[in-house]
Amino acid sequence: MNIKSLLLGSAAALAVVSGAQAADAIVAAEPEPVEYVRVCDAYGTGYFYIPGTETCLKINGYIRFQVDVGDQPLNGSDSNDSDWDARTRGQVQFTAKSDTEYGPLTGVIVMQFNADNASDQSAKLDSAYLDIAGFRAGLFYSWWDDGLSGETDDIGSPVTLHNSIRYQYETDAFYAGISVDELEDGFYKSDEEPNNVGVAVGLGGKAGAFSYQITAGYDVDNEEGAVRAMGTVDIGPGTLGLAAVYASGPSSYYTKAEWAIAAEYAIKATDKLKITPGVQYYSNYYVAGDDFSDDDAWKVGLTVDYQIVDNFYAKASVQYLDPENDDDSTAGYFRLQRSF
Repeated sequence: MNIKSLLLGSAAALAVVSGAQAADAIVAAEPEPVEYVRVCDAYGTGYFYIPGTETCLKINGYIRFQVDVGDQPLNGSDSNDSDWDARTRGQVQFTAKSDTEYGPLTGVIVMQFNADNASDQSAKLDSAYLDIAGFRAGLFYSWWDDGLSGETDDIGSPVTLHNSIRYQYETDAFYAGISVDELEDGFYKSDEEPNNVGVAVGLGGKAGAFSYQITAGYDVDNEEGAVRAMGTVDIGPGTLGLAAVYASGPSSYYTKAEWAIAAEYAIKATDKLKITPGVQYYSNYYVAGDDFSDDDAWKVGLTVDYQIVDNFYAKASVQYLDPENDDDSTAGYFRLQRSF
């Protein structure tokens, strides 16, 4: 009797389970299609297609650790009079490119993050611009930001990052362009307001082992202009660089001196080591009131670059400045930087 009851109960249980499974049959969901990132080689290495678009994107940047030494090494700030200062920077750049009927449409965003310590930190937009068919508009560095390869030369504008619009024609060996620059945070005389505008031109190119650049700018509000010429040529184991700059008066394009000349020789000691001694002479050095002073100055320095491994290098630089009627000073820095 017990065995018969057990068999009947088991059969009933199996029937119930089978019915439940038939009513609630499990159907496997179809996997969603996956769109893999594709490499974009139309604009060089490092680009990839943004999924679902024909826009190519490149992400690169660097991490930098630097120790400055010298009197008030933190950009001459009165708030820091120590003889050394350590700081760290992280920078990331996004470059987007896509083809159009007018040529590649380029957009660039550069974000920079600086830390002097745990509480003294800043983030800033280092560049943001669009570029198409030679036209560029946005926040970007002017031709006056360029210089020789070492750290001794001081031949650039006091501020080289502007909201600007420019046109530049270029080939593989030549370029020429003109820009209109907003100079709000540049130099302005005592009777002017910081709402300035300027016009700059630049041209340059390469011819074999020789390269050259000529840059000029006219500051409309200050009614002053400046012009600069630079050239480099490969000689022996290194590259000789020469530069000269002249300013009709202090302006947002140049304020260091009425005129100055600079020279350097970048010695390629090994595949990884570059040693660059440099010198610069200033006539009517720096600004006194609204005009240049009558003093002169000399500057000499040495910069050493060493590539530790791919994308990781060290740099050390020391500079000595001797103004005619002011205290001389020695300053420098040591830097480690990893690029990606």
